[in-house]
Amino acid sequence: MKNEQRRRGVLFISNVPSPYNVSYLNELGKLMPVTAVFERDTSSERDKSWQEHSVTSFELIILKGIKTGVDSAFSLGVISHIRRMRNRTIIIANPAMPTGIAAILYCKLKRIPYVLQSEGGIAKDGKGFKERIKYFLMHGAEYYLSGMSLKNEYFLTYGAKPQNVYQYPFTSLYSSDISQSVLTPNEKKEARNALGINADCMVVYVGQFIYRKAVDVLLKACKDLDERVYVLIIGGTPTDEYNRIISELDLKNIHFSQYMDKQTLLKYYAASDVFVLPTREDTWGLVVNEAMATGLPVITTTSCVAGNELIADGINGYLVQADDVLALSDRINSLVSDPDLRYQMGQNNLSKIKDYTFENMAKTIADVITAQE
Repeated sequence: MKNEQRRRGVLFISNVPSPYNVSYLNELGKLMPVTAVFERDTSSERDKSWQEHSVTSFELIILKGIKTGVDSAFSLGVISHIRRMRNRTIIIANPAMPTGIAAILYCKLKRIPYVLQSEGGIAKDGKGFKERIKYFLMHGAEYYLSGMSLKNEYFLTYGAKPQNVYQYPFTSLYSSDISQSVLTPNEKKEARNALGINADCMVVYVGQFIYRKAVDVLLKACKDLDERVYVLIIGGTPTDEYNRIISELDLKNIHFSQYMDKQTLLKYYAASDVFVLPTREDTWGLVVNEAMATGLPVITTTSCVAGNELIADGINGYLVQADDVLALSDRINSLVSDPDLRYQMGQNNLSKIKDYTFENMAKTIADVITAQE
């Protein structure tokens, strides 16, 4: 054991108890004792479902503090929990947030071993004052848990040694969420009919209606799309900008929907043929995992971390540059016109995503923790 006084268990520190964090911690909690401390109860950008926690296998604690952004807060209360559980494996999953920074500084000061965990983020050149601060904060962890290959490079840039970086499959899926097979074009048409949708093909987007998600780019890319293709944009009420684009381009095939519960959303995934996430920036983009799990080909951008990690261009989807309307339009039209290609890409996605489950994520991390004890 690296630390003979350490008892098996985890103190997990993060910013908000997102649904995927809660599900992952429930699985990890089946394998070892887990206490999760969050600096804030939810993100102001998210709907009420993010506050409906179903905690079954771990202890959840929400700190009191000063809110500093949409999903962060500053609370020195984290220190008391580190003191109380300093012999556990301390995983800091919010190293760029105020409370996470406080946790790192306290652990450094008291020489308490800690682990850094992260799914998103791209390293810069390591130069400049801010970069030196980042190096100071990142350097010195006992080891690093990385949710993507780009994050491996991120940790290495800021002082981690290659042998101390461990990758795990970041996800929002249980194994039961992954489809067993891809629906045929006829089966998809039947699924659309059951939803009252009369269309030859269906393109779907799921996400927030905010600038960085680039729904405006998707709308512009639909200008030359056959009107028999049904484009469903799930995420809320269309903004004035979206309505203006639709009017200016005289788009006839655009349909909007509010957020849906998981079971309803699965029916629309099943009825769809192509999933599009035209994001300008996503530190992951879990909807990519979810679309892949239903056997959909995925079109997203090189600014989407999940796209870079999971999509092989031309194999299980396409990657385009953010804000490239013409490239996005071309890729959508190429899939809309080729059902055989859609089916093959869907099969490839089911093969790719099968290991990206909460069960496997928790086991991978638990195995690393156990090996380091």
